[in-house]
Amino acid sequence: MAGYSTEERHPSSHGLQAVSAEVALSRLLDAQQAAIGAIRPAMPALARAAQIATDVLRDGRRLGYAGAGSSGLMALSDRLELAGTFGIAPERTPMLFAGGAEALSHMVGGVEDDTGLALRDLLASGLDAGDAVICLSASGRTPYTVEIARQAKAQGVTVIAIANVAGSPLLDGADVAILIETGAEVVAGSTRLGAATAQKVALNMLSVLLGIGLGHVHEGYMVNVVADNAKLVDRATRIVAAVSGVAPDKARAALDRTLGAVKPAILIAAGADPATAAGLLDRHGGHLGPALREIGR
Repeated sequence: MAGYSTEERHPSSHGLQAVSAEVALSRLLDAQQAAIGAIRPAMPALARAAQIATDVLRDGRRLGYAGAGSSGLMALSDRLELAGTFGIAPERTPMLFAGGAEALSHMVGGVEDDTGLALRDLLASGLDAGDAVICLSASGRTPYTVEIARQAKAQGVTVIAIANVAGSPLLDGADVAILIETGAEVVAGSTRLGAATAQKVALNMLSVLLGIGLGHVHEGYMVNVVADNAKLVDRATRIVAAVSGVAPDKARAALDRTLGAVKPAILIAAGADPATAAGLLDRHGGHLGPALREIGR
């Protein structure tokens, strides 16, 4: 199909049905690794997108995600993880998925073409001027996603686009265009393979930069979680102990004083009282590094 590199034949597809399972798996893995490698040229655009997303959330605005089919699933996966990894409230990150919750159990193609649905979903999301939205489409031509990007931009929403085909409408109309040119799929047109893998890795990278920018990652630890179950209490205790340098029992005591909030618990374990800890975090925009240095740690 002209203009759709994802629809072309991949060299590793020839005779795929006739080779051994081990050979087929090797071809598939090689193709997945090559798709991930296609992210590298896009890293400057990813960095710009992460800065925009960081600024939007820091300013109290919202960061939306939009997509259909496999690309929508990659967007949804990243969006869902923001709360558990970085403590970002779900209402700050609306999800626009073609077909809604029903499509998660049975994806149908028709909703991808429904521009009226796109407009309704955008209106329901509440995204407005000053917000941002990350729009994903492997082809960059999915009508639902392209329409969301077009309408959002017209309303003053910053549009970040991720697509796998150069020169596509989604990328051409975006404020930040992230092209991950993964090319042909081993199963022609099945963009849940290389294209979706690359999109997911790119989103992982973007959201980690976002977490760092907001001060929610410190020395590789997720420090903005709130320990509200047994697994997270154990994890949070280890994080507080590692960053503050205290024994686990003291780390757990500090967490008890903050009702499971990790950042202030680290500062309390390091010697600050709760009021001082809160003031330090407020003064330094939630970043632990300068807060710890201010109390000599």
